Amino acid sequence: MNAEARNKVFSRLRELGIQYEVFEHPPLDTIETALEYWKDIDAMHCKNLFFRNHKGNRHYLVIIKDTTPFSIRSLEQKLKQGKLTFGSPKRLMKYLGVKPGSVSPFGLVNDEEQHVHLFLDEQLQTADKISFHPNDNTASLVLNYCDFITFLDFMGNTYDFIDPAPEND
Repeated sequence: MNAEARNKVFSRLRELGIQYEVFEHPPLDTIETALEYWKDIDAMHCKNLFFRNHKGNRHYLVIIKDTTPFSIRSLEQKLKQGKLTFGSPKRLMKYLGVKPGSVSPFGLVNDEEQHVHLFLDEQLQTADKISFHPNDNTASLVLNYCDFITFLDFMGNTYDFIDPAPEND
């Protein structure tokens, strides 16, 4: 457990008056493993993917519903910025302050320059509650969707809603 990473998230949420619940579990490194632990948690769960553009000067956090298929090629076509690749562990730490397996929008508490742009699955807008790791993959934090948007707006990073489904060729 990374108490320091968690506490920074909890502190920011309390500062914003956002209520949340925390569910402890073993480290969840894959969605397949996570689904077993998430089945009794009443919230929309998410996959969080960190990318960089081909020049390495832009970084993106893509947040999609946990079971939604995702196509990097489709996102590349929508962005028209060339090839995207997963950000390295070093870049993850630099921009979001997290390690692989713990990627979360709560990493934005470490992005003081608002460098990372977010792409949010448009399906998330239908959720009452939403769930993410609190920058530590040994817990899941659940909050109201509207409070999540309050958090994003406070952090100041730009974001767009997208349809993450692969486009038909």
